[in-house]
Amino acid sequence: MGVDLAVSGLLDKMVKLTMVARVTDGLPLAEGLDDGRDQKDADFYKQQAKLLFKNLSKGQHEASRMSIETGPYFFHYIIEGRVCYLTMCDRSYPKKLAFQYLEDLKNEFERVNCSQIETAARPYAFIKFDTFIQKTKKLYLDTRTQRNLAKLNDELYEVHQIMTRNVQEVLGVGEKLDQVTEMSTRLTSDTRMYADKAKDLNRQALIRKYAPVAIVIGVVLMLFWLKNKIW
Repeated sequence: MGVDLAVSGLLDKMVKLTMVARVTDGLPLAEGLDDGRDQKDADFYKQQAKLLFKNLSKGQHEASRMSIETGPYFFHYIIEGRVCYLTMCDRSYPKKLAFQYLEDLKNEFERVNCSQIETAARPYAFIKFDTFIQKTKKLYLDTRTQRNLAKLNDELYEVHQIMTRNVQEVLGVGEKLDQVTEMSTRLTSDTRMYADKAKDLNRQALIRKYAPVAIVIGVVLMLFWLKNKIW
């Protein structure tokens, strides 16, 4: 029981969302591929993140590092080399670890993909970076490990000066948040529509597959019936 509670506590404080985007046009470049089962409204917050990228592409940012309060979570982001590295964590997750996590992602992303960032033309062109995101996220999962405690105590990396704002301030009250809700609702509606279409296609495939067999069986049965009727 104690172990289960401990694991649950870790999951509550873990990194919930990680995205990398190009600042010049808001194009998503990479993402941590989580299934979202441990988080309510995962699509809603993902759309919020995309709206943040859109605002950044319009030059609507005041700092290269910022924390943004949104519901029970915080977005934290770093902008460097025209790339935004963003993560969303539970409120109780240490801010210092969140930004060091982003620094690790930034350093590796620049090392591996630096020459291709400006020429990327399609969303999630660097989706393979998810492997490094998942590996790094595991290192930051338990805030009590010796490694993470050392980072928390590292006085050379301070985050006290990093500005914290509310998501309504950043996106704008009302209209932008309504857009998020509308986008999330549309996504849910589209998912259901695609699921219904998939069922229809499967049904049609079964009909095409077994209809000829049913016709042949029907003809044979009719011939037997006619034969018995005549004789």
